[in-house]
Amino acid sequence: MIQFIIENEQDKLEFTEELSEIMQKAVATTLQVVGGDEETDFEVSVLITDDEGIHQINKETRDIDSPTDVLSFPILEFDEDGVMIEESGDYDGDMLLLGDIVISLERAKAQAEEYGHTLQREVGFLTVHSTLHLLGFDHMEEPYTSVMRGREKEIMDIMDLHR
Repeated sequence: MIQFIIENEQDKLEFTEELSEIMQKAVATTLQVVGGDEETDFEVSVLITDDEGIHQINKETRDIDSPTDVLSFPILEFDEDGVMIEESGDYDGDMLLLGDIVISLERAKAQAEEYGHTLQREVGFLTVHSTLHLLGFDHMEEPYTSVMRGREKEIMDIMDLHR
């Protein structure tokens, strides 16, 4: 089971039940594809904000003075082979806390328009991308970039969310 906590702090765009369901499916599919333990219950927190909100978070947490589309704040730590370090696991009762996702819905809409696809597809992609970060994936240098991009494509294909 996945406990999904969503807070929408922005009012520029409607955050629909459909978008919430896509995000939940993105997290569940990502966990399924990368081998989430079926016996473990997970918790993921998501904050939906706008460009101003994510800009402030980006500045405070990463010292980057600009907005972005998505931020990931993993709780778990992984070794160089991608195996979770057991001591890093933080539980709320029986729920393993994966971390927090922050998405600028305003930026997601702009990117969807720029790339010529739907807001649903963009929100799904950003959620998959961020969930992979929560699970220890990185895209800063090869070969990790190729591995993460391949997983993103695989998961988006399973979800039938194509460009």
